[in-house]
Amino acid sequence: MRTAPVIGLTAYCEDARWAYWHKPAVLLPLNYAERVAAAGGIPVLLPPLPDVAGAVDRLDGLLLTGGGDIDPVRYGAEPHPRTVRVSVPRDAAELELLGAAMAAGLPVLGVCRGMQLVNVARGGTLRQHLPADAGHTPAPGTFGSHPVRVAAGTRLAGILGANGSGVDVPTAHHQAIDRLGDGLVAAAWAEDGVIEAVEPGAAGDRFLLAVQWHPEAGTDPRLIEALVAAAAAGA
Repeated sequence: MRTAPVIGLTAYCEDARWAYWHKPAVLLPLNYAERVAAAGGIPVLLPPLPDVAGAVDRLDGLLLTGGGDIDPVRYGAEPHPRTVRVSVPRDAAELELLGAAMAAGLPVLGVCRGMQLVNVARGGTLRQHLPADAGHTPAPGTFGSHPVRVAAGTRLAGILGANGSGVDVPTAHHQAIDRLGDGLVAAAWAEDGVIEAVEPGAAGDRFLLAVQWHPEAGTDPRLIEALVAAAAAGA
């Protein structure tokens, strides 16, 4: 009998080099899987392939990971010159995964791109490029840090114990939410007003939480622990 909840992690398809090989590869930074495993879950990578949403009936939770920008056509916009690393197959696969997970009642955590995907799936829009001095985008290949203000009374506040106060988070993003998607409310903001977390506005709704920062890259395990706990309860 399976005892630990299985958490699906959306993965990238990228051009990669290892040993003697240089080929397209399915990959994901290791710390996502390490965090899920440390929280008591079984991490399973989900490649951005057609029909991967068929895996949902074998999952107990879903983590939508970070990565490249979402195709602006998904939210009715023209591409900004700084919109980069768009993957049409990944957008399609992850939107199908999110829809299937929601239909199945699975808990979902979105991280960075994952939060933007949740918003777009609900009919929301994105700001395609933030000012370089806004503090959200550190040097390439690194994470910065900035405080966010957490809204009192939200699911996020219940997890972080930060009702109305601030917490420091690891950050690396150049896009952000513009118009909120249907049924979503902001649960945290950066000092400049950028939305840093969203969740369903209806009280008692299923576990759907998404943050603009990268909990897998920081030292606070509580968000991923909350996802795994919700998945275990549902399983």
